[in-house]
Amino acid sequence: MRARMDTVGAVRRLVPPERLTSRVTALEDAFVIGHFGLAAPRPDRPVVVNGLVDRAVELTPDDVRALPQRRVESVHECFGNPLAPGEWVRRAANLVWTGARLRDVLDLAGVQPDATSVWARGADHGEFGGETSPDYLKDLPVDAVLDRALVAYACNDTWLQADRGGPLRLVVPGFFGTNSVKWLTELTLADHRPEHLFTTRLYLRPGPDGRSVPVRELDVTSVLIDVTDGVARGWAWSSVPVTRVVVTADGRPVTAELERARGRAWQGFRATVGSARTITARATDALGRTQPTSGARNAVHELSL
Repeated sequence: MRARMDTVGAVRRLVPPERLTSRVTALEDAFVIGHFGLAAPRPDRPVVVNGLVDRAVELTPDDVRALPQRRVESVHECFGNPLAPGEWVRRAANLVWTGARLRDVLDLAGVQPDATSVWARGADHGEFGGETSPDYLKDLPVDAVLDRALVAYACNDTWLQADRGGPLRLVVPGFFGTNSVKWLTELTLADHRPEHLFTTRLYLRPGPDGRSVPVRELDVTSVLIDVTDGVARGWAWSSVPVTRVVVTADGRPVTAELERARGRAWQGFRATVGSARTITARATDALGRTQPTSGARNAVHELSL
């Protein structure tokens, strides 16, 4: 079910970190990325559940809204340009999503025991990186996302508009935004991974053994948002709780106060930096991962005043 594309060609509405001052990011301050552009609005666009299921079903947005509702506050982060995966990136927001659990949606079709992968297909299509694709497709391990993911229909208590992937989109808290498929049209259960531009050729990174693996779990990251009256503030996040943030003021480490983790939302931190002109923040998470100092997409953020 391909959509008419309202905007043809990649769309990037980026927001500088200094606008991320609120715990829950206002929609006007949340980034928008469209690899092929933006799909035209269609408020009644349905989602088909098929593949290794007992029965294929087609669900309208109203059908999904009739399922038990779940609200999740979580970091929504862009991995960055898949054609340059090592580039430093700060594209994130902390949003409140409302929708139905993926498990509840798939239960309507009856997932068969040999299904190991769920393929989420979007209605957008076009050219990206010199290649033409008939759709946007991501695959996710069933066991990892059944209870984590939502088929969302609202964000910050507002119905999802077309530029946010509405009327229905997949949202996977704790995973990079590339996995949260916009303009959702199909959920296919399978026992293998699909070959596709956005599954096996782009959005890959080296795994522990050096072989390429899909971009999924968030990296440990922090961002500085402002300095007021000698106090620096920022946000830190990861796929697991952040346990420490080290702030430096003109190269001197200073004590940072870090908020306790709250689900998959970002954690605020603050540190007294006085009249320092160069400030950095470096986060460590519960897995022991620490932000690289340079040369990576999640490298330490430096703020020069």
